[in-house]
Amino acid sequence: MKRFTHYILTLLLLMVMVPAGAQVVVEQRVDSVGILIGEQAHMSLGVTMPKGSKLQWPDLKAKQYVVPGVEVLGFEDADTVETDGKVKLERVYTITSFDEKLYAIPALPVKVDGKSYKGGTAALKVITVDVDTLHPNQFFPPKDVQTNPFMWSEWSPYFWLAVLVLLLFGFGFYLFVRLRENKPIITRIRIIRHVPAHQRALSAIEEIKAERMQTSEDQKTYYTRLTDTLRKYIQERFGFNAMEMTSSQIIDNLQQTGDRKMLDELTELFSTADLVKFAKYSTLINENDLNLVNAVNFIDSTKIEGQATEEKIVPQLNESDKRTRQNRITIKALLWAIGIIVVGLLGYIVYNVYLLMV
Repeated sequence: MKRFTHYILTLLLLMVMVPAGAQVVVEQRVDSVGILIGEQAHMSLGVTMPKGSKLQWPDLKAKQYVVPGVEVLGFEDADTVETDGKVKLERVYTITSFDEKLYAIPALPVKVDGKSYKGGTAALKVITVDVDTLHPNQFFPPKDVQTNPFMWSEWSPYFWLAVLVLLLFGFGFYLFVRLRENKPIITRIRIIRHVPAHQRALSAIEEIKAERMQTSEDQKTYYTRLTDTLRKYIQERFGFNAMEMTSSQIIDNLQQTGDRKMLDELTELFSTADLVKFAKYSTLINENDLNLVNAVNFIDSTKIEGQATEEKIVPQLNESDKRTRQNRITIKALLWAIGIIVVGLLGYIVYNVYLLMV
């Protein structure tokens, strides 16, 4: 009866104590259940406590024993984890043993805010290495490093890939030579600048005025240049060969323009020019000026505005040139593809051969 009462009191005492220390949890474990003699294991001791609490770890240092036969080689602190107002700290001890035995590692005490807590006990089994006790005098030196045996089945894929790389390289060199021998087809677009006919004619008349030919005594040269300027303008503007026509033929071809006054002025100009050039007729200065003005008025009234001043001339390739250009494009594309494949295969072969050799 006394024993039963003792159990009841102990249980009640634990129920009272658990809430007070429920905020502190101590975990102790060993990562290996069994090790060989001289091997190492890791014993971790983790403490979860309220944030801001003061922790005091067990006083265990290197070369000390957790229990007789289990030695501490060193320790290191793991990362701190904070969750929900609590903080978890962990310390990992490296332990070893040189005696064959099953060790019971007791719970290590820690102090949180001066109060002592413990985790659970852990077990560590140390196993000895088998020794040939029947032939203690037979000692064998350590074996040398042995080279891997050559196996053709391992090397053959990379050998044939290397042959393929050589073939591709040879084919690429052949294509490169073909590309060098086959000169490229270069088409250049020419841009021709066009000066409108009326601008050229007016520029020529401005040169005549700048040289003051209308006031010079050489009237034949003046009217020759003036009528030649008009003939070139009429030929370019109206599309008939005015340079090879007589004055009357030019007027007849211009009848369809419909401006009678302009044609009368132009007829008078050409008639005066013919008289000066062929009949040695002498004109007055004001008459020369009037003919010059009439020439300018005729050009201004018949000019075409908005003409293009530039023309792009794109050369047309024949069928042979087109085939040559297409062949060059195909060869270049093949060379790029072969280059990429060869580089990729070489990298793959070198990497795998390296793995076979190390």
